[in-house]
Amino acid sequence: MRYDNIIQGTFISRPNRFTAIVSVNGRQETVHVKNTGRCRELLINGCDIWLTAPGTPGRKTRYDLVAVRKDNGMIINIDSQAPNKAVGEWLGQRGYDRIVPEYPFGESRIDFYMERGSEHFLMEVKGCTLERDGIGYFPDAPTERGIKHIYELIRAREQGYRAVLAFVIQMNGMTEVRPNTDTHPEFGRAWQDALDAGVKILFLGCRVSCDEIVIVTDDEVI
Repeated sequence: MRYDNIIQGTFISRPNRFTAIVSVNGRQETVHVKNTGRCRELLINGCDIWLTAPGTPGRKTRYDLVAVRKDNGMIINIDSQAPNKAVGEWLGQRGYDRIVPEYPFGESRIDFYMERGSEHFLMEVKGCTLERDGIGYFPDAPTERGIKHIYELIRAREQGYRAVLAFVIQMNGMTEVRPNTDTHPEFGRAWQDALDAGVKILFLGCRVSCDEIVIVTDDEVI
């Protein structure tokens, strides 16, 4: 996926998880942060950031903050909506007979339902923005919702679906994600339960720039 417009700025502070103060074109702006995770290792005073201006009527802020340059020089997309958009584009090239986003299952909406012949798939998508020593980790903050989705996938697998937990790695050069058990040990246990139940855990490497994120993994979902 590519952003229609992009502008560079400098991060100043993050008053709350929804907004940030940035400097852009020589003036200070309050912008919307499109990621409710902590991003503490990314959003550091003085770092380069990139913004889009969606132009939606009635918005309180003009810009959305969608990407940041980490202190190691890596550009990381932090737009929490980008992974699903990128996966939707990627799945559209994989030869499925039917693709349905936001599919109701159990007590949740699973990100994608797919059909190929007689096979039925459910895929939950997570975006990974946390990197340590060349490896991605998820989550960067406790996520009860993420655990709930894993157990929905386990139930789907028990009902005969091909169930997939897909991690979109929102940075260049990363090919692996591990559970961040330091931050959320219960997520690590749910991850292992999913593997034991036959849920496939898929790592989707990406090409990331300040204005684009494209999945480059050449892999079948199952």
